[in-house]
Amino acid sequence: MIIVTGGAGFIGSCLHAALKARGERTVIVDRLRDGSKWRNLRHHAPDVLVSPDELPVFLESARDVSAVFHLGAISATTARDGDLVWSTNVALSDRLRGWCAQNGTRFIYASSAATYGAADRPEQFTDAPDAIEALAPLNLYGWSKQVFDRKMLAAQAAGEAMPPQWAGLKFFNVYGPNEYHKGGMISVVKVKYDEVARGAAARLFRSDRSDIADGEQKRDFIWVGDVVDVLLWLYDHPEVSGIYNCGTGVARSYVDLAHAVCDAAGQPRDIAFVDMPEALRGQYQSYTCADLTRLRAAGYDRPFTSLEEGITRYVRDHLATPDPYL
Repeated sequence: MIIVTGGAGFIGSCLHAALKARGERTVIVDRLRDGSKWRNLRHHAPDVLVSPDELPVFLESARDVSAVFHLGAISATTARDGDLVWSTNVALSDRLRGWCAQNGTRFIYASSAATYGAADRPEQFTDAPDAIEALAPLNLYGWSKQVFDRKMLAAQAAGEAMPPQWAGLKFFNVYGPNEYHKGGMISVVKVKYDEVARGAAARLFRSDRSDIADGEQKRDFIWVGDVVDVLLWLYDHPEVSGIYNCGTGVARSYVDLAHAVCDAAGQPRDIAFVDMPEALRGQYQSYTCADLTRLRAAGYDRPFTSLEEGITRYVRDHLATPDPYL
């Protein structure tokens, strides 16, 4: 049995679909509420669905759990409730780590590239353990992920009980199906598709930095299928532990992204620049790019999907179809 927290969410439901395709028995820990999130599970229902509030009681009697994929979190970079973010992203994560250590269960969790803060050079995106301590995230969400990464490394260094395998993945900018419930945190790819599909220009933020041209802000955009492949590879390689970047290792501009969306949607390449919202200025990462040195050294050798191929697949197989869900 495998537990997936956040299993009705974006990455969690895509991972869950892959686990079900393997014939795994699954427990999803999530809240469906009254929105459309349930649709992420429509094609692959879990064996058990547990509310996060019920998780402590469920764990008391849980048996034969081979792994916990802990992907549930408050992931909004605009989150402001520090107490809620701490209890969800740090305290719960620490309790799960302790339960996995006590029960001999493997523990794979979601970290984030938001931990890198204002880093803007390739060499600053290293996931080496001795470099993680000094990272300075720009927002509450990134800080919470940084805190837990540090707690994991500190526990290991102190010789505390650890799960037989533990791994944290610093997800970069993930896009793909089943993200539709995310509101303001939905990927730029989906937002730009909605704009161009209705015949409008793809709107991009003007740069808030004098040394970066409008639209030339660059991010490491990664197709969700590649993220799932890395998660499953970790599950298949229980000897691999540590914190690793999960991106493509290539930074692409927002202009590149907008052009790829226009091409995939069969629309003319048309971009309009708008001012960046005041709330994002000073908290906006103008550059991200995963350093994959350690992930490759650990043995992950699969290629990553190019931005153009991933966007084409997303549009063709999901966004432009009657049923966009995985």
